[in-house]
Amino acid sequence: MNLKTAIENPKLSLIQIINMSIGFFGIQFGWDLQRANMGRIYEGLGANADQVPLLFLAAPLTGLLVQPIIGYMSDRTWHPKWGRRRPYFMVGAIISSIALIFMPNSSALWMAAGLLWVLDVFGNVSMEPFRAFVTDKLPDSQVNRGFIMQSMMIGLGGSIASALPWLMNNVFHLTNTAAQGSIPENVKFSFYIGAFFFFAAVLWTVLTTKEYPPTAQELEIQNKEGKKGFAGGAKEIFDALKNMPKRMQIVSLVQFFTWPGLFLMWFYYTTAVAVNVFGGKDASDPIYAAGADFGSLTLAYYSVITFLFALVLPTIADKLGRKTTHALCLLCGALGLISVAWVTDKNMLYVCMTGVGIAWASILSMPYAMLSGSLPKNKIGIYMGIFNFFIVLPEIMSSLGFGWLMRNVLNNDRLLAVQLGGGLMILAALICYFFIKETKNTNNLLTTELEIEERRSV
Repeated sequence: MNLKTAIENPKLSLIQIINMSIGFFGIQFGWDLQRANMGRIYEGLGANADQVPLLFLAAPLTGLLVQPIIGYMSDRTWHPKWGRRRPYFMVGAIISSIALIFMPNSSALWMAAGLLWVLDVFGNVSMEPFRAFVTDKLPDSQVNRGFIMQSMMIGLGGSIASALPWLMNNVFHLTNTAAQGSIPENVKFSFYIGAFFFFAAVLWTVLTTKEYPPTAQELEIQNKEGKKGFAGGAKEIFDALKNMPKRMQIVSLVQFFTWPGLFLMWFYYTTAVAVNVFGGKDASDPIYAAGADFGSLTLAYYSVITFLFALVLPTIADKLGRKTTHALCLLCGALGLISVAWVTDKNMLYVCMTGVGIAWASILSMPYAMLSGSLPKNKIGIYMGIFNFFIVLPEIMSSLGFGWLMRNVLNNDRLLAVQLGGGLMILAALICYFFIKETKNTNNLLTTELEIEERRSV
């Protein structure tokens, strides 16, 4: 059923694929603003380095519940005007944009953590259906390109968002320091701009992209399943988790070890640059502020690399295979994170972030491409939500356990935390390369052996 449905979808033009992906530009704009700046905001409001992971905890705990529920609901939603996934895009964008406006005006740690929770929840309400949107709209021959286009939009949005604090200070001359307990002006205005782009980009996709209506049979099934209620929905999510396709199990394990490396980078990289590379002391120190701004600028650079590398990633994947390509990209990212400790000149950070940008381009596309063809058509939203478990669970574990590790093992050394993230990424690369097998089918297209097995059983 999956292959038949995918083949029946008409091919879309490049402009149509761009239009349906622009919303991801805005979503990533919001994500990267908070990823690059939340550690700085928390420390500016008085948090110690070992407290930062715990302050990120509420968001992933909620995301663990929100993602499969939104996937389940969007699978069963149909509105004649707004479609299946687009209502969720819009609601998530509106509330996330409001949270972005209030975030830099936080007056206490609890307020900043609460707004991050709101931003994470409703960012996921927008983002989670976008993954299913690609499979809904595109034929099998264009699915890879659809995910790669999302990677390009993510890279573009992330590069601009991460660079905004530096631009606000160096181009628009907004101050980048603030008294303890407040947020610098350059960060505040960056968040205001982010709120605009989040909302405007998602609105663009909603207004320019239509969805295919369900068949009469699909509507009948949808109406029957809609009567199951909350208990029925919870049972279906649990059953889907218990019966995950074999290929999804392996790719999920790769994700499970990949994402802690990213979270540790987002937790500590900017402040590690400020303290370990620049020699700053705290948020009121101009040297610390200059280092944090420069760290954000190098994060913007890795997003530029992501955008550019996404242009050639499909060709590399076609030649080497998805699992080999992904493993090599993860190794590039690991080397980039570990090598931050070797930096003696701040500009060497751009070399480190080149590796991270290559890895990020692959992380945003190859795992989803490796899942292509193995998920039941009527449960894509649920399975995409479940797949995100293996992004959220590592964040929860990092938030709960890494504070203790920072205090008792790493002596609150932010740079060692970033390097540990690189080590975990190496482990993910090894699992990807040695546990996912690939062969060639009769059309000479690279695919996994598990995919062939699962397609035979459809």
